[in-house]
Amino acid sequence: MPDDPDVTAPPEKSAISRIFINVAWLMGGKGFAAICSVIYLALMARGLGVKGFGHFSLIAGTGQALSAIAGFQTWRVVVRYGVEYVHHAQWDKFGRLVAICAIMDVVGAIGTCALAAILIYGFADALDLNPAYIDLAFYYCVASAWTLNSAMTGVLRTLDRFEAIAILEAIPLFGRLVAALIVWWIGPTVAGFLIGWALASLIGAALFWVEAWRRAPQALTLANLVGWRRGLQENPGIWRFLWVTYSGSTIDAATKQGPLLAVGALAGTRSAGLFRMASQLAQSLSKLSTTITRAVYPELARARVTADFVDFRRLAIRLSLMAGGAGLVVVLVALLFGRQILGLIGGDGFGNGAAVLVPLTIAASFDLASLAFEPVLHSTGHARLSLAARIAAVVVLGIGLFALAGHGATGAAWAVMISGLVCYVMMGAMALWALRHKVPVAPDDILEQGLSTGE
Repeated sequence: MPDDPDVTAPPEKSAISRIFINVAWLMGGKGFAAICSVIYLALMARGLGVKGFGHFSLIAGTGQALSAIAGFQTWRVVVRYGVEYVHHAQWDKFGRLVAICAIMDVVGAIGTCALAAILIYGFADALDLNPAYIDLAFYYCVASAWTLNSAMTGVLRTLDRFEAIAILEAIPLFGRLVAALIVWWIGPTVAGFLIGWALASLIGAALFWVEAWRRAPQALTLANLVGWRRGLQENPGIWRFLWVTYSGSTIDAATKQGPLLAVGALAGTRSAGLFRMASQLAQSLSKLSTTITRAVYPELARARVTADFVDFRRLAIRLSLMAGGAGLVVVLVALLFGRQILGLIGGDGFGNGAAVLVPLTIAASFDLASLAFEPVLHSTGHARLSLAARIAAVVVLGIGLFALAGHGATGAAWAVMISGLVCYVMMGAMALWALRHKVPVAPDDILEQGLSTGE
């Protein structure tokens, strides 16, 4: 079967140059997304007020948390196993791998819906949700569950189509902005904003599937979908890697969404709204972390396949130094302009959130500074070490939230910061150990299984 030029392996360039090109594409989309985010956050915060924004935040945060807990980070599996298939133009094997991951996405969506029914209808009082919003919260969580694009995102990342990802990720954010403007014009309500968010996310997810099929039609075929069981034989160890990454993403969700839900339960809806606004801005300031990680992960996977260990180690160290400098810039921006930014976006009622924004931004800077650590551990066959660091961090977070519960949103923010520090130190030490000691990978280890061609 002749190779489709759209799905051939990317041209040879240095890893750093490819990362910069990919980051440029993604940052173009993220820059547009940041503008959209600031505008629709301002519309919601000023239209709903602190308490109304708190209700919106708790419902949206619950949907995100449940999707992360029941869903799978299948894009990582596609990248980890698919890089070599794409490198050797083995499109049928790549297609069966993607089919497995897409099926797991559907399983995760069904699990999310079940969890949503239990949590929303069983524990809404604990989250301080207005009874009028209970049905709405459930339907929003169901809609969030079916925004299935993880496996398709992995396809585009493996094919080095970051320009397509940049455009596709901007579409739902633009949709949210349009929806926010319509709701603002009609009359701002929690229901209106949630419906707009859900519709924009569903449309964006559908477009990811269309684009992934357009870029890899040889791989994404009905025959490969039906033959997904053969993919299990071709990718020995896939379940181990999937569950390790799933555990990591679940812990990450608990770290990012757990504090918001805890603030709502312990300090009320107004504090939750304040925490959410500060958290959104802190995450916006650190978007570079997520952006670079998405560009770095495939490159480190590719470098581990095609380069020697010395070049691989040099690449990882250079990336870590670059990320550390960016983290310092993020913290300085929050310290100098945090109060003004919050007041400008949310109004006077959100100005006091500066005390919450600073520790959350420091925590975000730790994420930014450690962006290469987890890909290094995954690529060297030590994914379980990164999982151990995340488990330790979430334990520290739980202890911190309990100990600082009396300080409301500010206490929760400092608990997040301490947890981020623990994760950064542990994962950094483990990544440094992995880079300094080229430890042989056991035949049944995750990396070797992940890179196996299955032949």
